[in-house]
Amino acid sequence: MATLHTKQTLNTGAEIPAVGFGTWQDVGAQEDAVTEALKAGYRHIDTARIYGTEPAVGAAIKNSGIPRSEIFITTKLWNNSHHPDDVEPALDASLKDLGTDYLDLYLMHWPSPFARGDSLIPKRKDKIETGNTDYVDTWKAMEKTLKSGKAKAIGISNFSKAELVRLLKETTVVPADHQIECHPWLQQHSFTELHRSKGIHITHYSPFGNQNAIYSSGHNMGKLIDDPTIVEIGKKYGKNGAQVALAWGIANGHSVLPKSKTPERIQSNLAGDFKLEKEDLDKLNAIDKKLRFNDPSESFGYNFYTDLDGKK
Repeated sequence: MATLHTKQTLNTGAEIPAVGFGTWQDVGAQEDAVTEALKAGYRHIDTARIYGTEPAVGAAIKNSGIPRSEIFITTKLWNNSHHPDDVEPALDASLKDLGTDYLDLYLMHWPSPFARGDSLIPKRKDKIETGNTDYVDTWKAMEKTLKSGKAKAIGISNFSKAELVRLLKETTVVPADHQIECHPWLQQHSFTELHRSKGIHITHYSPFGNQNAIYSSGHNMGKLIDDPTIVEIGKKYGKNGAQVALAWGIANGHSVLPKSKTPERIQSNLAGDFKLEKEDLDKLNAIDKKLRFNDPSESFGYNFYTDLDGKK
């Protein structure tokens, strides 16, 4: 299937492929899925410590025969390793599992700390045990990974506007990327404009909105990719709803992270990199419902997204 292989540029000057391959969930299927994705032409692979998929990603990349320099790898620091002394060891563990000596992008997965220790989900009395490390201090430790060369760029994920503004004010390195839930039903134009003004690239996770069954708040409604406007625009280009949702993100200058373990869908999603005409982009910009599907505030013991669209 035809794809433009669009690349966006980070504030470091590095290029990031606009369509990445997400590896959240389905741990046992990820080595085959990433192998299929690389074969199809993906060159941007997104993983995270908490996903448990770093070893599968590393194995697939190693077995692909594709030079490491041609693949953009992102992984994420998990909440139990926010203490400044834990950041580099956590990165080293990720590098080991991925079979590489550097990351193209290292993200702080959430601004919220969990208790320090080996447990990814530390619990006390059936509730997650939170930590007390300030994300500003975590970020300062992440800045050091740039100096060591273990990370070529660093960024954040799931921050609110106030948290981002504070981070910019109190630290030295401007994040290269912010990975957020973003799709045609949660467009967040003022928030994304703030990023553009600061030179921070945006990557969309869950670019298909409520397609993922894990989001219980999205069950009692139609699917984003079946939205009549999206479907209508898709017919014009011979594209499906998922491809249109991806093209919308790319047209906004962002990167997008579709995920699948089905070879046909893996290939199909890559073909979401096509150019939308302005009139169609305008139509898509008009269907924002301010619907946020991912908000673990209650289980994480931390109030996320307090000043953003879609907060319930």
